Amino acid sequence: MGNRERWILERLVPEGSSGQKRDSRLWERLVPGGSTGKKRDSRLLELLYPRRCPVCGDVAWPKGALACPECRRKLAFIEEPTCKRCGREISAPEMEFCRDCASRKRSLDGAVALLHYDAAARRSIAGFKYGGRPEYADFYAEELARRYGRQLLRWRPQAIVPVPADRRRQRVRGYNQAQVLAERLGAALHLPVLPQALIRRRHTLAQKELGPAARQKNLEQAIEIYRYPPGLARVLLADDIYTTGSTAEACARALKKAGLRQVYGVWVCVAGAD
Repeated sequence: MGNRERWILERLVPEGSSGQKRDSRLWERLVPGGSTGKKRDSRLLELLYPRRCPVCGDVAWPKGALACPECRRKLAFIEEPTCKRCGREISAPEMEFCRDCASRKRSLDGAVALLHYDAAARRSIAGFKYGGRPEYADFYAEELARRYGRQLLRWRPQAIVPVPADRRRQRVRGYNQAQVLAERLGAALHLPVLPQALIRRRHTLAQKELGPAARQKNLEQAIEIYRYPPGLARVLLADDIYTTGSTAEACARALKKAGLRQVYGVWVCVAGAD
């Protein structure tokens, strides 16, 4: 038992208790009815590391919520009509594509996005991506599945492929945020996740620092197909943010070059509106 756990234990259980008796009294407070095993461990983890709201960053309330109800109202969810290629919100229902997708060839066959990439979404994604908050993906995946689950399954994807992370940056963060999102969404939709389908063969400059043309050049030959099951024809490509589409395009091209017929995108945020 670590120092933090002992600190909490001493404050939950009156002085004078010790050993098994003290531990037993702690479990009685944490888990009513004397539950043991995984449920007991889960309750202790909830006490030590309470779930944080992906919007405000504070402990999510009420207990068990993935986000504070008042914080959810601060998020700008994507509404129809949307671009049939990238998922970006567009102004006129008679339009099929946003101006960006209409002006250039795209390898994606369709996409959905959850949020506009505004100030609230930026703070949330920053915590998810750089702040050590992979649990934010639970909220993103639940909302994506609730809003778009039927549409995603109508595309008949066989698996979810996360956009690969630069290995240097992944070591710093401790995880690939796109893979975490894919795993949570895969659990919600009962789809397998293929984290090794795509890899980055070389280090690339941070995309956020580059313009559209430089982004595409930055990714040329960096993203490659690596390992995937035979017979794979249709996948969902998962990522946290869609901006210029350069990363998604590089991934979709690599997948289709390997023989896949259809690649659809699913993003937490999309930048810009038409």
